[in-house]
Amino acid sequence: MTVVGAHGAPLRGIEDCRIVIDGTVTEPRLDHPECVVVGPDGALWCGGERGQIYRIERDGSAMAEVATTGGFCLGMAFGPDGMLYVCDLAHAAVMRVDTATGTVETFTTGTPERRIRIPNYPVFDAQGRLYVSDSHAPDEPGPGIYRFGLDGEGELWFSEPLTFANGMALAPGGDALYVAETFAKRVSRIPIDAHGRPGPRDTVAVVDALPDGLALDADGRIYVACYEPSEILRIDPGGAVRLLVVDPTAHTLCHPTNVALADGTLYAANLGRWHITALDLTNQEGDPVV
Repeated sequence: MTVVGAHGAPLRGIEDCRIVIDGTVTEPRLDHPECVVVGPDGALWCGGERGQIYRIERDGSAMAEVATTGGFCLGMAFGPDGMLYVCDLAHAAVMRVDTATGTVETFTTGTPERRIRIPNYPVFDAQGRLYVSDSHAPDEPGPGIYRFGLDGEGELWFSEPLTFANGMALAPGGDALYVAETFAKRVSRIPIDAHGRPGPRDTVAVVDALPDGLALDADGRIYVACYEPSEILRIDPGGAVRLLVVDPTAHTLCHPTNVALADGTLYAANLGRWHITALDLTNQEGDPVV
């Protein structure tokens, strides 16, 4: 279902959001985080614009820089091997980080036939395969989405043109991959058949914003962080698009990019500032189970 236009009054006020940790002048500084994920240790992990890899306690009590790629960190995901896989803009590669030792190595730059141009976001499926979106170019649709095994061997899995493929999320059953296409202002769905092959792209929603990051909750709601304006949308299973929260001052939410869910809280990385934003989703009527 496609929904176009205004998304109504926000379900939450910006005052309902809190800043997990303000890294504006701390040491280390939280350097314009583009991504946030919840690690197997329960902590928040994010990256900086100079390749920093940060670990942050979810209550904001501590932050440490544990590694660096030396590049510019975009999306990241933990693999079934416990390693952290990081899309790096400067290296045009996916980097593999051992968070215990701080060791960083290049995992992949694409396939022998085609290099990744802008690796943007990684997501693992239940079989341990890594999907990586390639944003290609801001002003030119292009392929697509890669898929790799943990040995680094892979393929251009979805070769049809996408308009700046960005954040992704797998359906809980693994039968579809949701993709934010930023400059098409839409969220798309690519079905995955029983053999792991992609089907044709469907439009889930067209939004009046620039979608960047996606997260799915247990009820099938899709949370969409929008870089501009600074807001988070919610797409309900029936396809209705709701404005969850917006920050017209771009301060508490400042060009949010990737989002993550844990224990009823939505975490958002703010590429425009130096903090992670949190929004509790469990304490008000009608909130989903996450």
